[in-house]
Amino acid sequence: MTQTSENVTWLTQEAYNKLKAELAHLTGPARTEISAKIAAAREEGDLRENGGYHAAKEEQGKQELRVRQLTQLLESAKVGEAPAADGAVAPGMVVTIAFDGDEDDTLTFLLASREYASSDIETYSPQSPLGAGVIGHKVGEDAEYELPNGKKASVKIIKADPYDG
Repeated sequence: MTQTSENVTWLTQEAYNKLKAELAHLTGPARTEISAKIAAAREEGDLRENGGYHAAKEEQGKQELRVRQLTQLLESAKVGEAPAADGAVAPGMVVTIAFDGDEDDTLTFLLASREYASSDIETYSPQSPLGAGVIGHKVGEDAEYELPNGKKASVKIIKADPYDG
């Protein structure tokens, strides 16, 4: 999974390959397709009132932004192994915490960059206050992080397993 430290992003080989394939698609077939849409819309005439043209240009802009994001991410990426299942919280793990020691008030989340966000599980960045607060702590330990209002909150690490999604 990922951990960003001084602009280095750690990725598993599988994640690196997936992002590389997405980049190849966006710079190849997807770029050709959007260019064809723009050309077809341009042939329809007056560009000021051409909704299809403006939609295609907006789509192209979003696509090119994603290309830049992926390029930057992959240039700084280091490929490594998924975190070990040793009970210590690390990026790429599914973590379950209990708030204020209350075993009934828990949260389970994936500790990873937004590149890994999925609809299956909530994702917290290692740079988020909660993410930074739990990294390195072991199952059974308490961790502290800062709330947006400046106060400290305490959580107990209940579970930490490598993400297999």
